[in-house]
Amino acid sequence: MRVIVYGMLAMTGRVTMLGIARWAGKGGSYRTVQRFFQTRIPWKQVMWVFFCTHLHRTTDEVVLAGDECIVTKAGKVTHGLDRFFASIYGRPVSALAFFALSVVNVRERRAYPVMAEQIIRSREEKTAVSSKESRKQARKTDVRAKGGRPQGSRTRSKTVVTLTPELQRIQAMLQQFLDLAGATLNLAYLVLDGHFGNNNALQMVRQCGLHLVSKLRTDSELYSPYEGQNKRQKYGRRVDFTHLPDGYLCQTTINNNIRTDIYQAVLLHKAFAQPLNVVVLLKSHLQTGAGAHVILFASDLNLSWQKVIDFYQLRFQIEFNFRDAKQYWGLDDFMVVRETPVTNAINLSLFMVNVTSVLLQSWRAEDSSASVLDLKAYYRAHKYVTETLKLLPQKPNPVLGQSICRRVSRLGMVHAPTPSLFSI
Repeated sequence: MRVIVYGMLAMTGRVTMLGIARWAGKGGSYRTVQRFFQTRIPWKQVMWVFFCTHLHRTTDEVVLAGDECIVTKAGKVTHGLDRFFASIYGRPVSALAFFALSVVNVRERRAYPVMAEQIIRSREEKTAVSSKESRKQARKTDVRAKGGRPQGSRTRSKTVVTLTPELQRIQAMLQQFLDLAGATLNLAYLVLDGHFGNNNALQMVRQCGLHLVSKLRTDSELYSPYEGQNKRQKYGRRVDFTHLPDGYLCQTTINNNIRTDIYQAVLLHKAFAQPLNVVVLLKSHLQTGAGAHVILFASDLNLSWQKVIDFYQLRFQIEFNFRDAKQYWGLDDFMVVRETPVTNAINLSLFMVNVTSVLLQSWRAEDSSASVLDLKAYYRAHKYVTETLKLLPQKPNPVLGQSICRRVSRLGMVHAPTPSLFSI
């Protein structure tokens, strides 16, 4: 692992097994790298121990964030290859998919990957998805279709739900991570995107002992609680997001002729089993009158509107994990096709995201703009200097070697730190 990590820090070009072997140096031959990728590695434990040792601070507030990532692949034999919807293309593409969990440090405003599992859809799940889409299309085209409750259906508790295979996978991952973390992390919230803004996902998260923070559709039908004397009535008036009551208003700001009103209230949704802590961000252009709104919610009714917004904004930090893993650490480059090598390639790229976070901590304490490119330029320079010094008949003293490394590394850096922060 040490040899491969050093090779990945120093290398240029695509991160493949052959590329790693070319830069890893002694102890990192091509056959050694191949054997590494063929080895079953307990990545959950590896990433968790690394996080606890180098990145965890007991005094910091943390939340858990989860999201799915798509890696496009050609061919037909790669393990888990299927057609998944990619938002960047706006359509299903031939790709691999995995779901990742990251611990987000609220103070540092950074996410650290702690678990990732590849999504393998069964034949029954594919059939269920296709039949669901066909039913949607049938309802759109059938002008005789009537709304309302199907005849003969019975009332059942909304807390008792049948989890989809997707939610079952995520719940299993959550439970594994919570068992692994134990009392080390004081976790209370899981942040997911709007795809999980439904009752099934909320019940799944609550079954794991966490609260859900997510987003609702902009056309969601929300109701204020009924305050009359009829005990059998639960729902009050439907909420009009363009004319929200002043009692819900929490903050108003104006920036560049755009007015932002933030509202918070405990509201009801007929598809959810429990009241929701809803935060509405209503934006309107003061000159044109155009407006739009976003509906965030949390299952914790006592969570402040500032934290609901802040937690959901921090969810996007996991996207930066995926970006770095693809751009620098080979998440888009690996060419292996079997299950174990694919699992190792995915987890190794996310593990490198945490490694670089540790290596950049001292640099970013002085200059927050220090980047992964600066780090790779430094390690590449160290590789060049080391190989050059091997050719000399007599090796110079270590101080001179360190000075040469600093001078060479600055040639490729965008933000070079002070000399005192250079170390190998």
